[in-house]
Amino acid sequence: MRAPLRNTLLTAWRKRWRRLFKFSSTQHVYEIKGVKVGGQPGQYPTVMIGSIFYHGHKIVEDEKTGAFDKKAAEELLNAEAGLSDRLGNPRMVDVVGSFPEAIVNYIDYVVDAVDSPFLIDGTTASVRITGLKHAKEIGAIDRAVYNSLTMEAKEEEIAAIKDSKIKTAILLTLNSRNPTLQGRMEALESLLKLAKEAGIEQYLVDTTVFDIPDPGVCAKACYLEKEKYGYPAGCGAHNAVDRWRQIKKLEPNVKLIATTVANVVPIALGADFMLYGPIDHAPDAYEMCAIADAYVSYSMSQEFRIRPESPAHPIKRVFRR
Repeated sequence: MRAPLRNTLLTAWRKRWRRLFKFSSTQHVYEIKGVKVGGQPGQYPTVMIGSIFYHGHKIVEDEKTGAFDKKAAEELLNAEAGLSDRLGNPRMVDVVGSFPEAIVNYIDYVVDAVDSPFLIDGTTASVRITGLKHAKEIGAIDRAVYNSLTMEAKEEEIAAIKDSKIKTAILLTLNSRNPTLQGRMEALESLLKLAKEAGIEQYLVDTTVFDIPDPGVCAKACYLEKEKYGYPAGCGAHNAVDRWRQIKKLEPNVKLIATTVANVVPIALGADFMLYGPIDHAPDAYEMCAIADAYVSYSMSQEFRIRPESPAHPIKRVFRR
């Protein structure tokens, strides 16, 4: 191949690479209680979000009152904190509640037990509203993230969010009428209007798992959202694997492999946070996502000279153990 043609092809390839993996729009970076989320790939590590006190969690003793095994909860939170420190991925704690009394007890415990941000996550709007009001009452609203705002949100929920003065919310791009890539983007347009009405200033876009093969679609939605709007994006890719019932019939390692792929594909396409599921799964989740972050960071530093903004980025830790 002649040099001019080779150089032309190389230039075209580089331009295409830039379109695919360095976003052209301004990338929003939000800081929540010391945790930064967003930016170009490789700039900040993926924020890990694990759920505690979820339905069926073995440490929960009474779902209605919120009684739970405090020693077991402490062990889980401390173990996750150790992983975060060792591998470099910051964390947020997803506090899940099924009843108003329970969510209050859970929030009280987590606010005292950890320094990181926490998500107010209830199975119903009334539970989430109770959590919002309580977080405001105890002065913890600046650490809170609302999980989540959907297109089905009623006026009461919007008003409660606005009254709480919470700044950050997860926007769930759930579009049951059109569960496609386009449907997710359409849902996001509606959600951005709702979020502004509710007084939300910082948007974390959850690209929503509907079905077993969805992690690929969710990953592409993360990419498209960040290219168009530049808001931090992510998803709960583990949900796709959890819905794959037949996987139990396969070899035991298949589920771990599937979970690994589901989690790292969105990161490769620019995801900023990962809702990795039960906090019990932190050891595997942190390892797979930290390694993916390191690979992405190394690629971005070579091609675009984008260096990690965090001194504790996984690229500086995972290969030095």
